[in-house]
Amino acid sequence: MKINSIKIGVFLVCFSMITSCKDVKKEASAENAKTENFSEKTISDEKIDSVFALGSEKYLKMSEDLEDKKFPKTYIPEKDKFETSNSGWWTSGFYPGTLLYLYEETKEKPLLTEAERILEDLKKEQYNTTTHDLGFMMYCSFGNAYRIDPKPEYEQVLMNSAKSLATRYSDTAKVIRSWDSAPWNKAGDDDLVVIIDNMMNLELLFWATAHSKDSTYYNIAVNHANTTMKNHYREDFSSYHEVIYDEKTGNVKAQITNQGFADESSWSRGQAWGLYGYVVMYRETGDKKYLEQAQHIADFILNNPNLPEDKIPYWDFDADNIPNALRDSSAGAINAAALLELSGYAEGEKASTYFQNAETILKNLMSPEYLAEKDALGGFLLKHAVGNMPNNTEIDVPLSYGDYYFVEALKRYKNQ
Repeated sequence: MKINSIKIGVFLVCFSMITSCKDVKKEASAENAKTENFSEKTISDEKIDSVFALGSEKYLKMSEDLEDKKFPKTYIPEKDKFETSNSGWWTSGFYPGTLLYLYEETKEKPLLTEAERILEDLKKEQYNTTTHDLGFMMYCSFGNAYRIDPKPEYEQVLMNSAKSLATRYSDTAKVIRSWDSAPWNKAGDDDLVVIIDNMMNLELLFWATAHSKDSTYYNIAVNHANTTMKNHYREDFSSYHEVIYDEKTGNVKAQITNQGFADESSWSRGQAWGLYGYVVMYRETGDKKYLEQAQHIADFILNNPNLPEDKIPYWDFDADNIPNALRDSSAGAINAAALLELSGYAEGEKASTYFQNAETILKNLMSPEYLAEKDALGGFLLKHAVGNMPNNTEIDVPLSYGDYYFVEALKRYKNQ
């Protein structure tokens, strides 16, 4: 796909929207400062720092046990072994991303050294046009690396990654293709598959417009989010996992699941991806329809009668064996990170509600029920996550992205 140079008029509109978002954020934060008890935290910095210290120790031990050019996906206690991937797997960016987050908080130089080592292997994925997950893979890794140390080579990796992601955009359907069509995702040769997870990859595109001044990436992200809002969401603001489009017409052909309990159920991590994604959309555009969407999704999650008291969701809100269904700590961690940011944009009672629920989630994830001991789980932090229940993979285990968003949420809470 050719990325055209932007016209000055289009850029001014884009730049104005980005700037307005920053103003909105400041106004929302000022409003929240007036909200009674909103900023009264009940988790001490010392407690959070102890988790960062634990994470530093565990992840350095993990780094010693990993094979060269292998990225940790999970750890199987019964087998006392890691499940790993190469750099091309969708979760590859979370390991270096978590190392960098922990380095920022603990200043343990070996964490940075290990992150830089594994980034050398990951950087070739900047040219990978076979996946939509370059946001996860490259922004969670090189995005954090660039934020900490804005090296030109990191910037180039991120720009090339955005270009690769943009090749998967369909101007007919106005979405970014998630998976290539295959029997396992029930799509035919003329079909285009989009999963709700893809909302998480748009942040890379916003970064690309900010750094290149080319609004192409910005427009792709906005179009994808608008189409997803229209076709992935039900009236109650729960989300389908997978939508199949006719590639030639852009019409919706099917709304189904791949990782949830049923086509009409609400797969918990999918709801979390959508929540986080629309919070990002509001941050980057200042368009209040995205704030409203994020709040509707948050309200669906938090008011769901099947949300447990500790706010750590079952793997699917409609699983058939609730209350005995497995929890998904990764969905809880993603929700916490998203709700903390959303609380800074919402007003009044909603702001307080989102903040307090995020705090509850973090308290429980920091408890022995979910937080692994120093020598447990091969170095991972969070227990009790569920990867793909229907395919019976990564069941009740730690997951690299669960740790990443858990550490991110703790950082946000500490700095809020």
